[in-house]
Amino acid sequence: MDGISLPALFGLLLLLIVLAAFFSGSETGLMTMNRYRLKHRAKQGERSAKIAQSLLERPDRLIGLILLGNVLVINLAAAVATIIGLRLGGDRGVAIATFVLTFVMLIFGEATPKTLAALYPERVGLPAAYIYALLKWPMFPVVYVVNLIGNGLLRICGVTPEDAAQHSLSSEELRSVVAEADAMIPHRHQRMLLSILDLERATVEDIMVPRNEIIGIDISEPWPQVLEAIIGSSHTRLPVFDGSIDDLKGVVHLRKLVRLAAQDNLNLESLLTLVRDPYFIPEGTTLNQQLLNFQDQKRRIGFLVDEYGDIQGLVTLEDILEEVVGEFTSDPATRIKNVYLDADGSALVHGSVTLRTLNRKLGWKLPTGGPKTLNGLIMQQLQELPKSGRRIDIGQYRIEITEIRANFVKTARVQPRSMLSFASDNGKSAPQSAG
Repeated sequence: MDGISLPALFGLLLLLIVLAAFFSGSETGLMTMNRYRLKHRAKQGERSAKIAQSLLERPDRLIGLILLGNVLVINLAAAVATIIGLRLGGDRGVAIATFVLTFVMLIFGEATPKTLAALYPERVGLPAAYIYALLKWPMFPVVYVVNLIGNGLLRICGVTPEDAAQHSLSSEELRSVVAEADAMIPHRHQRMLLSILDLERATVEDIMVPRNEIIGIDISEPWPQVLEAIIGSSHTRLPVFDGSIDDLKGVVHLRKLVRLAAQDNLNLESLLTLVRDPYFIPEGTTLNQQLLNFQDQKRRIGFLVDEYGDIQGLVTLEDILEEVVGEFTSDPATRIKNVYLDADGSALVHGSVTLRTLNRKLGWKLPTGGPKTLNGLIMQQLQELPKSGRRIDIGQYRIEITEIRANFVKTARVQPRSMLSFASDNGKSAPQSAG
């Protein structure tokens, strides 16, 4: 380089610093780019996204290509800076040039471009993908050898580039992504997406109607009472049983009964001909699996059975869908049954009400990892037979047992402890139904 003038050397050094900034910034941009957004843009037909996605399928080769270019540029810059230092100040000038080049490379060749690329990865990474797509062919032999040695060392450590290139989100990670997407997803849609992910956490026991609350047609009763149950029903499908839910005959659709009634042909015999065989659900089935089962079996209602085959409750397709989208109507029949709110913030709750229902409808945070009902939670906490008037504290709530029936907590008053200081000492106001 003796024949090259100082201005030309300074120009070459500036070019090398720019190239170092390109390699450093493009590496950060490509590696920090959102892979799922990149995949979406590639599916939309964006050429730069397709090229970048192709490069990132083998990150080991892309990193090898980037580092090879970066090392060459930095070494050339060091050589040029050494020559400039020798010409301007001899050995002392070389030391000064080395220090200055290190500082300049740190600021302009590393920190600044990397920070810019981290803030705007797509603006930096996508244009750079075109350049790397061209560079990978002439530099492939050297990159191949470097990767062969590097990947061999990684395999000794139990790591393969193919596994590292796979990007998949777990349900917990996906839940975090949805929860943090406030600006891009409407709040209602965000709640629905999170509810869909939560279906795998809940089981049919969490949303079932307990067997003692199942409303149906008891064919052992006189026909006028059967007819009255049909006419007064607010449901479209009713279980049909003989004396007890344990002697379940099946399910009948009231629309079919209306047709018979219009033809004046509705009687016990004709009713039984329209009864469809019951569909049973094993306990412990998750809600997402049961949703698929309902779809596969073309059913909308099922009966939960325990390990002994005894019916424990009833589950409908609407119950599962409401876990995702919320209640479909404001009909009083869909409100929380057996829950009565007081003005002091407490609630008189029947022991059979599920904890999940209380948490969802009232915004409470009762523990749901164990028992499913309020009675079960109280019994677990007491570890003895309940007694009327007994008070216990569970988390943020104070629970007072108000009525016992056959060793079962029939009703209990639940008071959030944060509201205790505001409770009135002059008695309770008239209860109102919780909606």
